[in-house]
Amino acid sequence: MKKATARPLFLYICNTMTNRFFLITALLLAATASAHAENHILDTRNTSFVINAEKDKTPQFVYFGARLEKGDVGILAKNHKAMYAYPARFGKTSESASLSVEMPDGNVSVDLRAESVSQGSWEGGSTLDILCKDPLYPFFTVTLHWRSYEREDMIETWTEISNAGKKPMVLHRFDSGFLPVQEGDVWLSSLHGAWGAEAKLVSEPLSRGTREISNHNGLRNNSMAHSEIMLSLDGEPRENSGRVIGAALCYGGNFQIRLVTLDDGIHRLHAGISPEDSWYTLAKGETFTTPKLAYTWSNEGLSGASRNFHRWGRKYMLAHGGQPNDILLNSWEGVYFNIDEPAMQQMAKDIASIGGELFVIDDGWFGSEKYPRDNDKQGLGDWGLQTKKLPHGLQGMVETCKAEGIKFGIWLEPEMVNIKSELYEKHPDWVLNAAGREPVTGRGGTQMVLDLCNPAVQDFVFDVLDRTMKSAPGISYVKWDCNNYMRSPGSPYLKNQNHLYIEYMRGISKVLDRVRAAYPELVIQLCAGGGSRVSYGFLPWFDEFWTSDNTDALQRIRIQWGTSYFFPAEAMACHVSASPNHQTGREIPLKFRIDVAMSGRLGFELQPSTLSDEEKEICRNAVADYKKIRETVQCGDIYRLVSPYDDKGFASLMYCSEDKSKAVFFWWRTESFRDSRPARVPLAGLDPDKTYKITELNKVKGYTRVALDGKTVSGRYLRENGFDIQDRWNRNIGNSSASHVILLEAQ
Repeated sequence: MKKATARPLFLYICNTMTNRFFLITALLLAATASAHAENHILDTRNTSFVINAEKDKTPQFVYFGARLEKGDVGILAKNHKAMYAYPARFGKTSESASLSVEMPDGNVSVDLRAESVSQGSWEGGSTLDILCKDPLYPFFTVTLHWRSYEREDMIETWTEISNAGKKPMVLHRFDSGFLPVQEGDVWLSSLHGAWGAEAKLVSEPLSRGTREISNHNGLRNNSMAHSEIMLSLDGEPRENSGRVIGAALCYGGNFQIRLVTLDDGIHRLHAGISPEDSWYTLAKGETFTTPKLAYTWSNEGLSGASRNFHRWGRKYMLAHGGQPNDILLNSWEGVYFNIDEPAMQQMAKDIASIGGELFVIDDGWFGSEKYPRDNDKQGLGDWGLQTKKLPHGLQGMVETCKAEGIKFGIWLEPEMVNIKSELYEKHPDWVLNAAGREPVTGRGGTQMVLDLCNPAVQDFVFDVLDRTMKSAPGISYVKWDCNNYMRSPGSPYLKNQNHLYIEYMRGISKVLDRVRAAYPELVIQLCAGGGSRVSYGFLPWFDEFWTSDNTDALQRIRIQWGTSYFFPAEAMACHVSASPNHQTGREIPLKFRIDVAMSGRLGFELQPSTLSDEEKEICRNAVADYKKIRETVQCGDIYRLVSPYDDKGFASLMYCSEDKSKAVFFWWRTESFRDSRPARVPLAGLDPDKTYKITELNKVKGYTRVALDGKTVSGRYLRENGFDIQDRWNRNIGNSSASHVILLEAQ
């Protein structure tokens, strides 16, 4: 049988007058489809992100929000104002710029046109890459990247800027990403602070003009302002309802976040490396890759956005995310620099006796004979063991801890040096300091920053950790500290000082890459005079962070509250310290201190020998209780209920397991007045169709317990009614120190 010859469909339609109507209709539909055919969509479980990119045209941002149905994409052009996806200076736009470049001929205008688009997938979601060129400068290319995390409802974006020409060009601004947000009743929530008062929460409405959040100290980029923000789109922020966009710049160096609102009804979010400190000369053949900007969308309020960040952080942004961390004792507030072997052995035995799992010796164990580390004025850089303090060395402490059934850890600060050190005397050219200037010092009046732009210094810093680990192969934990910043920026190694801040971050990244390659199982805590490096720019090399040097439990409620906006409890080191507190002098009962620390990674920062037998028993029982809830707290979903910033006299939050079978409720009194009574707190996150057994933890004689302790109650009732906190006056503790930790288990 002869095979029929196929005829073009449009010729067949044209054969009859009747079908001409259908031809016109088909062409109109095709034209409509073509208008939207260049929309590229990245979907997650609950969100959609849409970019329009057509060849030889400037890529356009179209949409980011709740997940779209298939039929919704076609109406985007009518209902959402498209904007340049990565606006360039003078690039046919009056908008604020994400990119500013000085070409080899001095031209400072850029016109980005899409050359090609590639959309694909990876194991966690989808990818979108748009290669752009400037028609006037074909050797200059900018590749815009997006990557979705389907299950975590996260989007990452970053940019690659390339110079294939024969001459260098200068990058004056090179943001990681750009995100337009429709103007309305939009509120900005951000974090700022200082030493001992990190992560203070500020919420404010966005208005016309420019709002900038930035840091310029070079090393500790979250010391005064955080590189993470949240935008509440439905008015004043709410924890568990309302639409929220969260954004985090994943960079450990100087940054700038700008929110620019013009007269067209659009808020413009720009985030990237601070251009004030770093003009970057892009050499011929070089490609510059910006840090990643991660953002999320949630219709479950601030806590909903936090849950997305936490899931993403645990799975992709922590060294061993999803593995609950050990209960430890750190020696610092217990003995400070007064390290000696018998005292350290006793502290190891003490933490083991109450159920702890790790003992860490902090500062003071090292130095040289000329410069022993007996205070903060000398010894940094000379990492030899002080045998007078530890005659059997670090390995002796490893064996002591092993005999007690616990692990051993050590403190290091390898990026720093004291002028009073043999290292500085040998290598004064290894420190950061502006040329021709007198040394500008920090902590102890003698501390300076080593120049990690220099490969020889990078080798030295890696060797500090490597030699320490090899001297005692049983070390399982390192506290990596950073107690200074670039007080006098200048690198003896670099030719272009404009590159200093960027090259330092590249240098420390190379060191930490080597550390992780050599010691992949080592647990490392990130510390920087407290929480000054709490950033997703650093956390991929670390397991946890020291939240603050301030261990005052009352102030820690606020510090930990703000930190929880972006970072999971698994990574948040929260220690029980002495009373009166060493930073504030405040006296707080032991139970309250424990109940606050149990809401993160529980640890201790005191001298156990000063505790009474009754207090040791309280600690022992609390540790046992914490082990029952550790996985839920560290790896569960957070629901913040009543904020300490609401001035209601108390604060409350809870964690739920993903399957809703287990939850932990925390409640703390933050202030007390006569005739004041805390309101009921409806719970969140529970399954309304499950029943839960209620067990109050950390029970201490003399403290009022919740009336439902030991009862079984429906999740629906608890979501509607919560707990009646019987906060009666106690002459021993006062109302201001009342606290509760409650375990809920599905039956």
